[in-house]
Amino acid sequence: MIARTGVDLLNICKENNFKLSDFAINYEMEQRDITKEQVFDEMRSVLHVMQQSASEAQEKEVFSVSGLIGGDAYKLKNYLSKGNYLTGDVMIKAMARALSCSEVNASMGRIVACPTAGSCGILPSVILTAGEKLNLSEEEILRGLFASSAIGIIIAQNATLAGAEGGCQAECGSAAAMASGAVVEMMGGTPKMSLDAAAIVIKNILGLVCDPIAGLVEVPCAKRNFAGAVSALTTADLVMAGIDSKIPFDDTVEAMYKVGRQLPSELRETAMGGLAITKTGIELKNKVFGK
Repeated sequence: MIARTGVDLLNICKENNFKLSDFAINYEMEQRDITKEQVFDEMRSVLHVMQQSASEAQEKEVFSVSGLIGGDAYKLKNYLSKGNYLTGDVMIKAMARALSCSEVNASMGRIVACPTAGSCGILPSVILTAGEKLNLSEEEILRGLFASSAIGIIIAQNATLAGAEGGCQAECGSAAAMASGAVVEMMGGTPKMSLDAAAIVIKNILGLVCDPIAGLVEVPCAKRNFAGAVSALTTADLVMAGIDSKIPFDDTVEAMYKVGRQLPSELRETAMGGLAITKTGIELKNKVFGK
């Protein structure tokens, strides 16, 4: 059971009465010749690491080795407890979890690079926050992760997940697309609706450059993680309201890949363009490495 495009994926789901998660589970069983129970056990281990990294930097201040980032997830957790916020507890919790994962990553802690280390906060924060809000069981949350992987498989085959090849759109964009599509399934949406959500997210992040300060996956990466999480959650609500994507998922993935190839090397993780070469960006680099 192979799906090379979003259209293939939707056709397989229709023929077999599958959700995206069903496809991913069966794909894993067939490709690796393992049981359904083994597939779930392995994903459960992934979930537990995500839960730990999403909470660790909320409970205590965690700083990167360079000192460029840290303590922000802890600040958001405290901000949430005051109750005087604008965007609602779902968004604040998601942002705090996304920043926590990023800070744990930058401090050389244990994270799940899903789909990459630089975007590691998006999927956990979205899946965990949505699961909590929807009062879902662990198995239902695991199915959300499987649904996200079905979308990730198609992106990886037809575009790229690497910032060095496609810019941050390929990392945070792909992660947010995977997360939004997963949440749509968790909310009872169809596979088509999940791919619409993924398409909308990609459209809204198309062209995002990768310009890490000092070449480290910290600034602006961590804050792009919380922005990706917010995009994923708001887009899921948009799609569940009945709004579709005028540009199909496969077209958006193709466009993302072409845009990534068109980006100059300075804007693809080389730290030679964008924010990395601003006055402050250079000052921070010198502070970390010396002149």
